[in-house]
Amino acid sequence: MSSQHAIDEGYNDEDVLNHSVGHRSTELPPGLNSAQECEELAFQLLASLPRARLATIQRRLAPLLQFDVVGSLPAEVSLQIFSHLPFPALLTCGLVSRRWSILANDQTLWKRLCDARGWEWRHPSGFSAFTSASAARDTWNDSDDEGMGDSDEEADAEEVADTLMSELEAAKAKLTLMHAELDSGLASMSFSSFSPMVSTSINNISRASIFPPPNHSNSSSTSTLRPRAIARHSAPSLLASIGPGTPPKPNHKILHQTHVKLQRRILTSSYRLSALQTRGASNHNSHTNTIYCLQLYTYPSGIQVLFTGSRDKTVREWNLSTGTVERVISGVHLSSVLSICAHNGLLATAGSDRKVVVWDLDQLRVVKVISDHEESVLCVRFDDARLVSCSKDRTVRTYLFPDLAPQFVLRAHRAAVNAVSISDTLIVSGSGDRSIRLWDAKTGNLLRTFENHHSRGIASIDFKPPYVLSGSSDQHLRLFDITTLQGWSTSPEYESNPEHAGSQASPLPSSFVPAFQSVNVNTSLDGFSTILGPAYQNVAFGQPGQAVMCRTCGNSGLIPLGGNGRPNHVHRNMLHRDLVRSVAFGDDFVLSGSYDLSIKIWDRKTGALVADLSGGHTGRIFCIGFDRTKIVSCGEDQRICIWDFAHGIDTSFIEL
Repeated sequence: MSSQHAIDEGYNDEDVLNHSVGHRSTELPPGLNSAQECEELAFQLLASLPRARLATIQRRLAPLLQFDVVGSLPAEVSLQIFSHLPFPALLTCGLVSRRWSILANDQTLWKRLCDARGWEWRHPSGFSAFTSASAARDTWNDSDDEGMGDSDEEADAEEVADTLMSELEAAKAKLTLMHAELDSGLASMSFSSFSPMVSTSINNISRASIFPPPNHSNSSSTSTLRPRAIARHSAPSLLASIGPGTPPKPNHKILHQTHVKLQRRILTSSYRLSALQTRGASNHNSHTNTIYCLQLYTYPSGIQVLFTGSRDKTVREWNLSTGTVERVISGVHLSSVLSICAHNGLLATAGSDRKVVVWDLDQLRVVKVISDHEESVLCVRFDDARLVSCSKDRTVRTYLFPDLAPQFVLRAHRAAVNAVSISDTLIVSGSGDRSIRLWDAKTGNLLRTFENHHSRGIASIDFKPPYVLSGSSDQHLRLFDITTLQGWSTSPEYESNPEHAGSQASPLPSSFVPAFQSVNVNTSLDGFSTILGPAYQNVAFGQPGQAVMCRTCGNSGLIPLGGNGRPNHVHRNMLHRDLVRSVAFGDDFVLSGSYDLSIKIWDRKTGALVADLSGGHTGRIFCIGFDRTKIVSCGEDQRICIWDFAHGIDTSFIEL
């Protein structure tokens, strides 16, 4: 049978070509006895041709010299090979050939990459930027921060002062607290005299005291008071948002590239700054005093809102699509709202009037008023099982859903408990006594105490098991793993002051964490250098250096040592210069907001400074929150700032 009839019908056209080429290559021209003689003759012929003709022959020979191993394999095998490549390599492979382009753009590959990062596709839900407020510097005079309690030294001094206060001084204090400018007067009143006012206020609440609720057509009425989602920190990741109309088919390559573009903008501080409100805003629905707390929230209908709590005794709900106030929640708190936590149709608020109030957002009613704390309630959080609050009275209290019945009173801190965070089984609390304490949420037992976790009182914490992030009045952040006691700190104290390690006793066995164990530090940003290039590795820390571990709490610092054994001077200038009032966890970054009017973004794994945001506030920053497209912040200057990293990018399919 001739070669023309011996071709397997299972081959495609390319296989026929390759087979034919291979078959011809085995036949020698007449008069030539070996392949070497053919090669010599071909070379002589080519050498006799003009250069232009050689170029033409080279192009004709190129297909005969190339063999696509990957492209010749079955598609499922080729895809398996491509599945081991990082996304920059996939993009490069897509430029090789048409065959490779089809393989490299396969949605299963990009979905796997997105799933590995937790990036999900959602149906569009629009977010429109609003008009930026004037950038003119506002003046501010308020100096009180009701949302943070005293440190242990301040608390001890206060106790002594209370015992020595004369009747005249007590009278002056009472008159001061009655002043109209101070909303915390009721916090110092007798709690027994305050209690009757609670039931009276609740009974008198009517829809007239609260603005009409927004029309969330897809939100179902709350049939149970038991929440279904977890709210961990000031601004947890947003809930799923589904827009109207037929959902588009997911394109995971676009999803991945959009996330990478957003990360690039964060790394390069490319954002658009705008404000929901400023001091003296003409909008009659705006806050009229200091804003202490905020939290992002998305209704089941896909409408994203921002809740803010203020010294004006109200909570306001802002529609982020329009930049307007949807409703004002008031009528229960009789002084400053210091903390809020919202999800799944429920809102918990805590204030300097010693109360925690739980609201049903859908039915517009008060679910529960808790009045157990003896002083201002500084932080409130809740999850599927329980609500947790902490106070200036140095206690942490827990309550069980669905009835919010009292569970535990956790007493161990020696100063005000400024912040609390929770997971399914653990509670973490941070105090002015400089310690972080880890509690068993189911039994109330104290599991661990991290004494002198900072050199001054702890102002803020966030908890994403097994990691705890804290900010302090010592102007620094610390992040550590509670299971391994490894982590990083922005403080140079643990390198320049060895006495810190042995100055306090640790509850952990001395053999568990060797004093000042040396830790190698690598400041590469987990693949982000592939986005911006190798130069980015030196943005915050310079070359990789040595860090030290504190025996007291087991954390290791990441400040590189200079030639004289002291921290890098350039990096020192990038640190916060005042109390770190708010911290929050992200997937790749952690955020901090400070009294120094700045917001800083840090690499979560290494502690490298990623971005330094300033110019939005003219007063101390009290609270920050963020999702994958923006950062929100509020503070003493009555400003609510939006730092939008998604300007000009379609992010309607991004799960925030």
